[in-house]
Amino acid sequence: MREVDDIGRIVIEFNEQDSDAVEKIVCAVNRHPAFEELWLSNDEVLCLSELEIYPGRRKVYCYGKEIELKAKEFDLLCLLVVNKGYVLTYTQIYEKLWGQDSLGNENNSVGCHVRSLRRKLYKEYPNTPFIIRCFRSIGYCLETKL
Repeated sequence: MREVDDIGRIVIEFNEQDSDAVEKIVCAVNRHPAFEELWLSNDEVLCLSELEIYPGRRKVYCYGKEIELKAKEFDLLCLLVVNKGYVLTYTQIYEKLWGQDSLGNENNSVGCHVRSLRRKLYKEYPNTPFIIRCFRSIGYCLETKL
């Protein structure tokens, strides 16, 4: 083990011959019951109060009115709704939405898309019973208001 930071991330350095160990770790993490599946099958409908999200059709409705979202905004909304109540790190969000490893500067890209998503959702649904909360230097979490 190389380092443990104040957020609780563990950084481990492997040699080339340790590729089996990496695969075993990834398999163990994926089997953990608390690890949420981040994508949905096409026939599911996500409901969050008055929001209806149709992943297969890539449509979002609020009180029956469609909310126009760009592709990344839609993917971000689905990701946050499926993982409601869990803090997703900037890196997790970036890698899931862009499909590539983070280069360490993902905070601005993710933050920009979150701001745009908030603006569109809160415009159409001003008294929303949920909030997309920022955890500074960590990531975002979709929480329901009490």
